[in-house]
Amino acid sequence: MKTDRIFFGAAYYDEYLPYERIELDFQMMKDAGMNTIRIAESTWSTLEPSEGTYDFTHLDRMLDAADRFGLNVIIGTPTYAIPAWLAKKHPDILALTENGQELYGRRQNMDLTNPAYLKYAENIIRVLMEHVACRPNVIGYQIDNETHHYHTFGPRAQAMFVDYLKRQFPDIRDFNHEFGLDYWSNRIDDWNDFPDIRGTINGSLASEYAKFQRKLVADFHRFQADIINEYRKPRQFITHNFDFEWIGHSFGIQPDADPFASAPYMDVAGADIYHPSQDSLTGAEIAACGSIARALKRANYLILETQAQGNPQWLPFPGQLRLCAYSHLANGANSVMYWHWHSIHNSFESYWKGVLSHDFSANETYREAAQLGAELKKIESKIKNLRKKNHAAILVNHESLSGLSQFPTGNLKAQSYNTVFRWIADSLYRNNIEYDIIHPQDMHLEEYRMVFVPCLYSSDEATLLALKEYTAGGGHLVVTFRSGFSDEHIKIYHDTQPHILAECLGICYDRFTIPQNIGIDCRFGSKKENIPIREWMELVTTDGADSLAAYHHSAWGDYSAVTEHSYQSGRAYYIGCYFDDQAAIDELTAYIASNADIKISHKFPVIIKQGYNDDGKKIIYYLNYSADTQSVIYEGNDAILLLPEERKMYSGETLVLPPWCVEVAEICSSKK
Repeated sequence: MKTDRIFFGAAYYDEYLPYERIELDFQMMKDAGMNTIRIAESTWSTLEPSEGTYDFTHLDRMLDAADRFGLNVIIGTPTYAIPAWLAKKHPDILALTENGQELYGRRQNMDLTNPAYLKYAENIIRVLMEHVACRPNVIGYQIDNETHHYHTFGPRAQAMFVDYLKRQFPDIRDFNHEFGLDYWSNRIDDWNDFPDIRGTINGSLASEYAKFQRKLVADFHRFQADIINEYRKPRQFITHNFDFEWIGHSFGIQPDADPFASAPYMDVAGADIYHPSQDSLTGAEIAACGSIARALKRANYLILETQAQGNPQWLPFPGQLRLCAYSHLANGANSVMYWHWHSIHNSFESYWKGVLSHDFSANETYREAAQLGAELKKIESKIKNLRKKNHAAILVNHESLSGLSQFPTGNLKAQSYNTVFRWIADSLYRNNIEYDIIHPQDMHLEEYRMVFVPCLYSSDEATLLALKEYTAGGGHLVVTFRSGFSDEHIKIYHDTQPHILAECLGICYDRFTIPQNIGIDCRFGSKKENIPIREWMELVTTDGADSLAAYHHSAWGDYSAVTEHSYQSGRAYYIGCYFDDQAAIDELTAYIASNADIKISHKFPVIIKQGYNDDGKKIIYYLNYSADTQSVIYEGNDAILLLPEERKMYSGETLVLPPWCVEVAEICSSKK
């Protein structure tokens, strides 16, 4: 979705304030160049303090004040945190999980399939929409908040799962065969005998239930979108703030929802991206998670939440707030919105600090946000709706994530899929190779010179054949260990591994292990020896492929660890083990990129991102992710530097980037 401007602002809750200050807050926002607020998503109990009794006092105060101050408003449906009276009236709304019945208190504790919950959710959405849809400053609606399946294992959800299986397998014998249920006498010959899924030891069945749970999320988003569509005006959009796996920060694809399945119900994808700061700030999370968000609609997306101060350990160094904001925009975002405006004085998120601290005073974070706001006012017409044209892509797959959570890679356990995904993604990032995210239902492989496939553990044959054909047609395919191993139901293929891909990769293997005291000798890049490996290794035999790395071990030194194979018009690479050596993986991805005619001019900590603006001119971002001053020699057509004031830049000029700083250039003449 294209926008007329960059949306800049924060979540705001009049309900949370310890005293009256909405006029002062909105004036401070206006002074900081902010133009948008998000409201309402957490306030069901305020909007409906008792069943059928509605109180729009706070909502109207915010809408009226926003109108006076010229602020856009995005309204969230408040369905992710139910009121106490509803939990008391219908206690079965609280989800039954692997650990038993949820207790009331925290958010996102409900069963999305519960009819009572859906009835009351529909009611509050309708009442809310009737009240706000005609407000001229309401530009869009956010469905729910970071929706997950909440580990619902209740009887209703499990009965729905059985119906879901029946549709896939009309003949129950086919179901038993595909899922291997003869093992340990788990066979089911009557659907009425289907056991509680929480007890299953069958990885295929557990993974299929995880897929079904993700479907519940998409169904819930469709349910809400259908209601909102009855009321919204043509100028108002629908979005959702998709999040990612959480390992202390946003990390990779979300295990408990499938945003690709939900995206069709949105006009524009939204994302909540949180990341380390201070010396740990790299921008890699912004790139990885933002690329997922951009892939959902294959278009620009909205950052609906990111940190201002955030967790205590995330308080940004001077310059980092601004640097991260431009990093989002350079990745294709059309907004930067903070969670949230002020720090909260009670309850769970009291130490998750907003733009303002607990004293509400203008502080360094606010002043840096104001600098950003002033800059965006001047240059937003040149940087909004950035169109990316990347030559590399990473294929992601939720079924593989589920499969590897059942059969982990070494000690990586539940995070094994996303750890390998980030291993590849972060290496591309450090090499300044911008990448798109693709998924099996929408691969459009022909658009890319180079496609990386991390841990495609679970895959139907059509996807594998498409990857093979992509290579034959001239593409550069890079496949990691644990790929092409099982079908879409986690049933292990019973022929040469990796299934279907063995021919184009020019390799095969039938043995693997978790390595101990084993390294690899690299024949690419700086040709390092005995680089330690961990978590997983496959004893790869070449069948036409060249070995780029062999195992450094007395027993297994004849087996390859990394290979390269010319296949018809393309090349295929296989990485058969996991190694932490950052220089080695970066040299490998750079070597492959070079073969794919992808040029690398600079490397981290200088990050360069680019795209085309609405006028067809190329926009280049230069981002310095370090505490040291960095220099870049500009090579290209004459350009205009946009920050802090416009000035010309010529080919051969040295661009100096102070610590944690950004420069933005518009190329004077560009070719699309």
